Amino acid sequence: MEKSRYIAIEGPIGVGKSSLAELLARELGGKTLLEEVEENAFLPKFYGDMKKYAFQTQLFFLLSRYQQQKDMFQPELFNTSVVSDYFFAKDRIFAYLNLDENELCLYEQVYRLLDTRIPKPDLVIYLQASTDVLLDRIGRRNFEYEKGVKDEYLEKLIDAYNRYFFYYSDTPLLVVNTTEIDFVNNPEDLANLVKEIKTMKGGSQHYIPLSSR
Repeated sequence: MEKSRYIAIEGPIGVGKSSLAELLARELGGKTLLEEVEENAFLPKFYGDMKKYAFQTQLFFLLSRYQQQKDMFQPELFNTSVVSDYFFAKDRIFAYLNLDENELCLYEQVYRLLDTRIPKPDLVIYLQASTDVLLDRIGRRNFEYEKGVKDEYLEKLIDAYNRYFFYYSDTPLLVVNTTEIDFVNNPEDLANLVKEIKTMKGGSQHYIPLSSR
């Protein structure tokens, strides 16, 4: 996978997707595609009352992600590698976790119309971390809209991600447990991951840090 054109990074809240996307884009000489989370005015309300604001929050993210990817992957613009801090299909993970049956029915109709128009990544990197580590990282970055995130919700989200990627086979997949890895402050961790990405042949692989081998 020496010349991946489009890499998508996924994982639960606080796992380090945006930081790694920016680092990888720099290492691979590409561009970043970063989710516009703070543009979603429903998000703070969602963390305060998930049941009431789930559908509005989800639909905003779905349409925003679609428009962002549609703009990025126009043929005349897509002439270099792109590293995204989200994977379009991840939207359904949150939808099935948060929406009721009637909302899901409507959501699925919209999702199916949009999904076929979005290019699939050449590689998906799934970042994992324990609940305690995620809570610590969320606390340290101190985003106002994340102050309502509860332990129970994070645990459900981690479980939903693990189930989704356990069965995932649409593209090459690299699973990375970041609990004891620091890509931002440890250049060796980042260099080893870049090497792993460049040597991937396809299928699903679990990244094992050099210190653990």
